[in-house]
Amino acid sequence: MRRGQQMNQTHIPMSTVPTHSTPFAVNERGYYGQFGGSFIPEMLYPNVEELRQNYLEILYSPDFQEQYRQLLRDYVGRPTPLYLASRLSEALGAHIYLKREDLCHTGAHKVNNTVGQILLAQRLNKKKIIAETGAGQHGVATATVCALMGLECIVYMGAHDMERQKPNVERMKILGAEVRPATSGSQTLKDATNEAMRHWINNPQDTHYIIGSVVGPHPYPDMVARLQAIISEEIRLQLLEKTGSELPTHVVACVGGGSNAAGAFYHYLDEPSVKLVAVEAAGKGVSSGQSAATTALGKPGVLHGSQTLLMQTDDGQVVEPYSISAGLDYPGIGPLHAHLYASKRAQFIPVTDEAAMKAGIHLAKTEGIIPAIESAHALAALSELKLQPQDVVVVNLSGRGDKDLETYIRWGGY
Repeated sequence: MRRGQQMNQTHIPMSTVPTHSTPFAVNERGYYGQFGGSFIPEMLYPNVEELRQNYLEILYSPDFQEQYRQLLRDYVGRPTPLYLASRLSEALGAHIYLKREDLCHTGAHKVNNTVGQILLAQRLNKKKIIAETGAGQHGVATATVCALMGLECIVYMGAHDMERQKPNVERMKILGAEVRPATSGSQTLKDATNEAMRHWINNPQDTHYIIGSVVGPHPYPDMVARLQAIISEEIRLQLLEKTGSELPTHVVACVGGGSNAAGAFYHYLDEPSVKLVAVEAAGKGVSSGQSAATTALGKPGVLHGSQTLLMQTDDGQVVEPYSISAGLDYPGIGPLHAHLYASKRAQFIPVTDEAAMKAGIHLAKTEGIIPAIESAHALAALSELKLQPQDVVVVNLSGRGDKDLETYIRWGGY
């Protein structure tokens, strides 16, 4: 096992590569503060090391950037709108903007990452793709880009999640992916990730693992954050056009592993006037025993290849998470978010199932937008922020609610 080995970043003499000398950038060893690193089996070392040595050079090469940006524009549908939700703003007493990632092709922000990683996999001559998925949106996004590029695709998904996200399971199959159930543990996202990791260990040479969030061994958290950073890049330009300033007072996003939040926060990490608000799933209550509020319940440990905060017993066994949202019931958070919490750069707010469902229904009735239940958690946190009339708040609406209609129907309340 190579635990947190020294990792020297490849030097790329290109002015386009973001170079941060701030407390919120990953260091040369793959750490954000005390969190991160690479805790991997020996069999995976060549794969992870190949990625580490090449990802920045590939991501910021002119040919990659040209193809990536073209696909984001013509295939994904970027830039996504930044919408002033006037009725929601009136109800909350502040200026509330929604970053409409729900309007991306496939219905969520996940495709920003999969487009980038499929292009990287091609440049590394990988012929097969594996992925894990919780709510199914990352699985759909991975199946989509594999169909686009003609690559074999296997997606691991918890058996429980397959039941509550049936439409996305069928979408993946229609797109040509094989969906394999994870039947261990709680049969949710953590278990799907375990199975995908096992597959990669057994097929290291020809397979690329498209991790869907800012989790896993270095360089995955940094790579996924950079690919999702298109979100905050666009927010800055759009806010400047709409308000005369690139800087909102708040950026709000839900956090499971945390890729949509990492993307929304990325270009504001070094702007101390901008309050970063990460919203976790409290399930039936933080202290109920049925929760996924990692920062409230977790402590440092190693999960899926990195040192981070995770929910665990006193002897280090992972505690099974719970959320009504299949995309947020993960027992940890990405190491960047763990660092943002530990450093107090971001405020973390837990939101219950009930509060999230009410917020989702409220958005539907006030703005005509049915959000993914993950995104509804971010909306629910707005009432906790004590907003002022002059505040400019950007909520990352990370996905649309089509996949969650059965859950909304069962919940009722509308």
